[in-house]
Amino acid sequence: MRKRSIAIAGHRTSISIEDPFWEALGEIAAARGGSVAGLVAEIDGARAPGVNLSSALRLAALDWYRGRSGGD
Repeated sequence: MRKRSIAIAGHRTSISIEDPFWEALGEIAAARGGSVAGLVAEIDGARAPGVNLSSALRLAALDWYRGRSGGD
C-alpha cells in the first residue's frame, strides 16, 4: 500500500492504493499522453456518489485492462 498526495481541482488529497494500481495508473496515463494526476482528476470527476476515490481508481484500472484484453 502506498499513499500519495495529488492535487485535484486545486486541492491536495492523499490517496492510498496498492503499488500495482499506481503502476497501472501510470501506464494508462502514459498510453493516453497525460499525467497520473490528470487521470486521477478525470476519474474523480466521473465517479458515482458514494464511491470513494481509491475504489474508483482501482475500478478504472481494472476496466482499462479488461478493455485491452477483450474481456468482459
